[in-house]
Amino acid sequence: VDANVLIYERIREELTAGKGIKLAIADGYKNALSAIIDSNLTTMIVGVILILSGSGPVKGFATTLVIGICTSLFSAILITRLIYEKLLTRNRVLTFATRITQGAFKNINYDFMGNRRIFYAISSAIMVIFIITIAIRGFSLGVDFKGGRTFVVRFDKPVNTEAIAASLKPVFGGTPQVITFGTENQIRVTTDYKIDDDAAEADEETEQLLYQGLKPFLGENVDFNSFIVNNRQSSEKVGPTVADDIKIQSVWAIFFSLIGIFLYVFVRFRNWQFGLGGIVALMHDAMMTLGLFALLWGIMPFSMEIDQAFIAAILTILGYSINDTVVIFDRVREYVGLYRKRDKAEIINMAVNATISRTINTSLTVLFVLLVIFIFGGESIRGFTFALLIGVVTGTYSTVFIATALVYDTTKSGPDWMKFGKKKS
Repeated sequence: VDANVLIYERIREELTAGKGIKLAIADGYKNALSAIIDSNLTTMIVGVILILSGSGPVKGFATTLVIGICTSLFSAILITRLIYEKLLTRNRVLTFATRITQGAFKNINYDFMGNRRIFYAISSAIMVIFIITIAIRGFSLGVDFKGGRTFVVRFDKPVNTEAIAASLKPVFGGTPQVITFGTENQIRVTTDYKIDDDAAEADEETEQLLYQGLKPFLGENVDFNSFIVNNRQSSEKVGPTVADDIKIQSVWAIFFSLIGIFLYVFVRFRNWQFGLGGIVALMHDAMMTLGLFALLWGIMPFSMEIDQAFIAAILTILGYSINDTVVIFDRVREYVGLYRKRDKAEIINMAVNATISRTINTSLTVLFVLLVIFIFGGESIRGFTFALLIGVVTGTYSTVFIATALVYDTTKSGPDWMKFGKKKS
């Protein structure tokens, strides 16, 4: 969606400037290319790091992400262009707006730089609240990060999770975590019972104890073998050592993603201030997501565990956010070359206002997709999707109000405040 939106917005700008449809399409593709390449390559960096550092479903997710980036670039840049060229040779009438959307978001002239301190204060206040929340409440760590055994069990009728936890407490010697998993007749049980014992007998003993604790809710005719075949839907075990390794891998994955993104933005824009603005915005988005998960776990009616899937969500958020940020940076670079005599604040404000239509259109289309997945995608990925929903909102906010504002505050004033400005022919 993002590459297509960039192209269509550029074509609309060329049409507004008075160009004919053929020239507008040609120039629209040409002028959108650098932003498309830069924004997608920064996301590609995250995908590659996920492939190298992730495992299992996370690596599969990252592989799909990278394939998706490549195929979407191919289709947006080449396939759609061929379709338009074919339609133009047949003298088809092509439009890129309706009467309702023709002037949408086109006359915005908000002083983002003049009001940047307001948004600094808002973000800082929220960040302090979230840091305190994390310190007090902590996170609901999944099996990936703390180790343990997880069982998904289905019953013939809805069950009460508190009653099940009370029934399992005496058999496991401690209260396991029991949550509704999907429908009301399905639960997920997580316990650290004998997690340090790698013997096969310990696994079998744990399943026997699970059966004993759940027997009052299964019915009299359900024996152990029937329970394993029909009721126990899945089981998973992660030892403490493996959990520690996964934690370390996750930290390194995020760290190298940030470094890779910073270096790419620095090289492309030849100013460390752009890399700094992008990285601070990414850290802002990650902290916002972590803070909300610390605040809402145990309150929301679905699992909000911190596990490998959550780390994949964080890295995807970073990719989305920097994608959005690079598009605005690219427009700033263009305007520096076009309007060399204009004030720095005016140029950055012009760039943000010029791309606000693309920002809103892309964000809304992504949000629509995520909402559908969140509602219909199933319990197992609901926490992952919720993290992405948070990330899209915070990523859009930080791109507009944090990243560009930091570029403004860290660059020098004067006619030569940017080195990369080049006049367009």
